[in-house]
Amino acid sequence: MRKLIWVLTAVAMILAGTAGTSFADDQFKSIDYPTEGGIQGRADVYESKNASATLILLFHQAGWSRGEYREIAPKLAKQGYRVMAVDQRSGGAVDGVRNETHYRAKRMGLGQTYLDAYADMTAALAYARKELAAERIVVWGSSYSASLVFRLAAEHADAVTAVMAFSPGEYFKKEEGPDYIRASAKRVKQPVFVTSSKKEREQVKPIFDASPATKKILFTPASKGQHGSRALWKKWTDNDVYWAAVNGFLAGYAPAAPPHQD
Repeated sequence: MRKLIWVLTAVAMILAGTAGTSFADDQFKSIDYPTEGGIQGRADVYESKNASATLILLFHQAGWSRGEYREIAPKLAKQGYRVMAVDQRSGGAVDGVRNETHYRAKRMGLGQTYLDAYADMTAALAYARKELAAERIVVWGSSYSASLVFRLAAEHADAVTAVMAFSPGEYFKKEEGPDYIRASAKRVKQPVFVTSSKKEREQVKPIFDASPATKKILFTPASKGQHGSRALWKKWTDNDVYWAAVNGFLAGYAPAAPPHQD
């Protein structure tokens, strides 16, 4: 009987976790946010002890989910940031985390291209401002979403404090032409951080150069490096140099604590 009770309790805990309740170890809560097409997008929110802390919006790369940030987001939260890791409808699964926004869009017959996913990014930004009352928001993208955060920052300059792009590129040449992302980058005056693997430097530099921001950093590792935000995963031997660059940018241009007011 005791064994049966233990098993039932364990099952109940697992089901509670998959339903999106708080996880003590990682200190996040899965939430749903309204997005285009009448569906609910999924995101994980990591809270800070400081309710007015800068919020970082994390967007994943192609074929993946918010699971890309299960290792990264807690580290940002420990540094005092509020964090919202978002599922976009263009994606799949990673690190055992299924992209709920993608599957909901698929069930309703909605588009799931990279550009379709931009609607989820704007919806997440709106949710962070209204429902989470975030006054300072850093938009952080990986691969295709690293490109789209430039568009997001350009079109919502009043809402975006800074831009962080991991392996951006002109991934939309067929649909929008060869300079689609650079056209947005030319309008981004907020602080900008761009990084990539070493071989991607030639791909990302034109986008970085297009921004007229006076506060910006282009970081290229001396090592081979990695594509997208996964460069920060501890499995890679050079993750520490990426973290040093990220932390330096955040501390200098988008600190977690609100600015002092005289």
